Amino acid sequence: MLPQKTAIITGAGKGIGLAVARALAKEGVRLGLIARSAADLERLRSELKEQFGTDAAIATADVSNRTEAEAAVAQLAGQLGTIDILINNAGTATFGTLADMDPEEWQRIIQVNLMGTYYVTRAALPHMLERKQGDILNVASTAGERGFATGSAYCASKFAVMGLTESLFHEVRKSNIRVTALTPSTVNTELAFKAGLPIGTEDRMMQPEDVAQLVLAALALPPRVVMKTAGILTTNPQ
Repeated sequence: MLPQKTAIITGAGKGIGLAVARALAKEGVRLGLIARSAADLERLRSELKEQFGTDAAIATADVSNRTEAEAAVAQLAGQLGTIDILINNAGTATFGTLADMDPEEWQRIIQVNLMGTYYVTRAALPHMLERKQGDILNVASTAGERGFATGSAYCASKFAVMGLTESLFHEVRKSNIRVTALTPSTVNTELAFKAGLPIGTEDRMMQPEDVAQLVLAALALPPRVVMKTAGILTTNPQ
């Protein structure tokens, strides 16, 4: 079902994006990878080529920059020939009270998490509308469903991603384009570690590979149905 399909993944160099790239490559999906670090992308491309024979296309970009985001999508679409799947995964997080957080940092989180998703989606969507098919999966968070102290910027950005996803779902549903919001709880990533999030004990923390399996589950559904919202939590966080 997935072999020979094409997918663009943002934030592909680390964490969830890297795990999703590995999982899709294993299924025979042709990949276009976006990240800010050229070194991370080159390392992943070499790994995927060696393990799965996948010759991934790569493009460096800061998705919060509209020009860079649009150029990256255009470059990858040209190399892949089409876009069947878009995984909006790129994100950032900083935590602090609303009163104490620097306004520029607050704005940066919104710019990456919300505007980055918007810019990349807007650039990729015409390729799907033209063919009347496609899958768009936005990596949101449980923080997009409930707020918490010190999370005003991050929660606002993820609530906004949920709203964007909901609206887009209704806009493109009649074009056979499936739009899904993924809402994992805290995942064991470098971002979570640096942000000081409670990721649990080593044998219980959610792994990026768990989210990758959620992506595969959403994509494996028959084309006539869509997983509108998909969330996963750790079985026992204690």
